[in-house]
Amino acid sequence: MSTPSVRTTASIHQLEEPASKAPVAPSMKAFLELAFRPLYLAGVGWALVSIALWIYAPFSLTAPLGGSVWHAHEMLWGFIATIALGFLMTAGTNWTGITPMTGKVVALACVLWAVARVGFLVPLESAFWVAMVSEMAFFALGAGAMLRAVVISKSTRNYAIPGLLAGLGATDALFLLSARDGDYLQLMQNFNAALLVMALLALLIGRRVIAFFAMTAVHSLSIPKHMETGWVQLGACAVGLVSLLAGFPVLTAAALGLAGVLALVQLISWKPLAVRANALLWILYVGYAGIGIGLLFAALQYAGVDLPRVLPVHTIAMAGFSVLILGMVTRTALGHTGRPLATDRSIRSSYWLMLLAVALRLAAIADTPASATLLLMAGAAWVASLALYLWQFTPMLIRPRN
Repeated sequence: MSTPSVRTTASIHQLEEPASKAPVAPSMKAFLELAFRPLYLAGVGWALVSIALWIYAPFSLTAPLGGSVWHAHEMLWGFIATIALGFLMTAGTNWTGITPMTGKVVALACVLWAVARVGFLVPLESAFWVAMVSEMAFFALGAGAMLRAVVISKSTRNYAIPGLLAGLGATDALFLLSARDGDYLQLMQNFNAALLVMALLALLIGRRVIAFFAMTAVHSLSIPKHMETGWVQLGACAVGLVSLLAGFPVLTAAALGLAGVLALVQLISWKPLAVRANALLWILYVGYAGIGIGLLFAALQYAGVDLPRVLPVHTIAMAGFSVLILGMVTRTALGHTGRPLATDRSIRSSYWLMLLAVALRLAAIADTPASATLLLMAGAAWVASLALYLWQFTPMLIRPRN
């Protein structure tokens, strides 16, 4: 691993710099300078491709990790966790004063990620194991890079982040091993555990940046950061994770219910009506609300309420993580490339298409004659939303900062 570099500019909260007048050519050096550039494009692009395969060509998913198992794995680890890692490798620069991953290390991470994506599609046992090893190395590299940055900088408030990244890798390994053993119950337990690790990480990030972004953009706005309730919330998620793995559904339900309620209380205190005119903000609020509501659905399910089995998962992962991600990859990409923090018609269209995809997918959960059609429509809206992001942001992310 290359020596981490100290950065004194390009904050995760950078607002705006004057745009360059002369066209700037693409640069591999700039592309690999910070992990968010390649990993945002890779994660978003793969989310588009993987949903298209799952909905429109499921017969092609015949590898050892196939069908709905492949779909669940690729959405959580190939898309959501990948974007989270890219964000943290960049936000970590601002939080610690040290860039955790840059240059050749970023390139190595991208190669490991790509090998995993291809390997899980190839219908060979050997390809599965190569993909699994590559993916474990990807998350280990990210966790190690973040750990090095927080230790060198003595950033004690960030010590949990390398552990959460390692947790994503560990639950990934457990999921893959249970998938190979054909143990569906164990597989689902491991998947739900990973979902909780990701929820814990998303709530932590959301509490740190959403209130800050809102007060930065709306100068008269004063809202709490919820440090105290945040610790309670993270503790509840941790208790929920342990009790889930230990097989205590009532305790799991209570812990997830508390975490979900706190998320909604925090959101209300952030005065959502004050940001309704700013798309870069309200999309983050909607995503944070989605996580909170999804956790409440999960709590009800663990408490024994008869809900559709996939409702909590899709609410957390789509209405929560995916919406939050689209907002984050837009705002941070604009800020880090030196562009104004403002949305145009294309960006706003991608947001509304994502919300349409979420609504259609959740509606398709109900067992009705329209379910298949709704699912196809949800897939089309999802693909269109992410295609708009790639169309607008790929030229920005492959070029040096303005």
